[in-house]
Amino acid sequence: MNIYKQELKMQVKSIITWSLAVSAVIFIYLSLFPSISQETDLMNKAMESFPKELLIAFGLGDTDLSSIMGFYGMVFLFVQILLSIQASNYGFSLVSIEERELTADFLLVKPVRRSKILTNKFLAAFTSLTITNLIVWASTFILINAFKGNETIDTRPLLLLLSSIVIFQLFFLSVGVLISLMAKRIRSVTPYSMALAFGMYLVNAFGGMLGDETLEYISPFKHFEPNYIINHSAYNIPLAGVSVIVIILAIASSYVLYSKRDINAAV
Repeated sequence: MNIYKQELKMQVKSIITWSLAVSAVIFIYLSLFPSISQETDLMNKAMESFPKELLIAFGLGDTDLSSIMGFYGMVFLFVQILLSIQASNYGFSLVSIEERELTADFLLVKPVRRSKILTNKFLAAFTSLTITNLIVWASTFILINAFKGNETIDTRPLLLLLSSIVIFQLFFLSVGVLISLMAKRIRSVTPYSMALAFGMYLVNAFGGMLGDETLEYISPFKHFEPNYIINHSAYNIPLAGVSVIVIILAIASSYVLYSKRDINAAV
């Protein structure tokens, strides 16, 4: 029984759907750049009319919408939201789907250790997320070059921005798995994944509005803020390190909880 292949096969439709959705968002927004870049003064005046705290909350503080990279930084925030929902979906459904459909006992009676089962599930979910990640990379490079006009692109901040997706996805995947194992039963993953993804986004938004640095350590949206990466051509290492630590702790805790979890049998 190849658990990895079976799990990956179950995600094919989801991978296609999410990859198309993210690519569509990138295309729709970047296709607006040529017309927006011609109205730079008007856009800057419009931005200046908003409170600075509000702009920071929506990731628009110190954003230069006249450059394709500055504009893509704004677009990337929407991409992050979609990717966080997808990763959360996979995380919450990783273990709960068998328990919800009462097929977990069938899987666990096989001569396979629970740790191996969970490892194969993690790898299948990570592979699914990686495929979407690669589509984001391809869509970004193709569409930025298609709509940048004569502008020269500094590839370093763009590569750093796209590379951050891996850790960003793993954060929501691992935390989703951990929460699902801490819950008795998850009847539907959608409310949980939406709550986790938008909850982390709102924490970042309110942290920016209130100027509360404590909240920065909670949300991966702050750990990998597009504007910071673009403006500094670097990661905020202390904050990025928080995401890595959370991932390690969440995955380790998931193995412990899964090995001790009581599984309801089908009757």
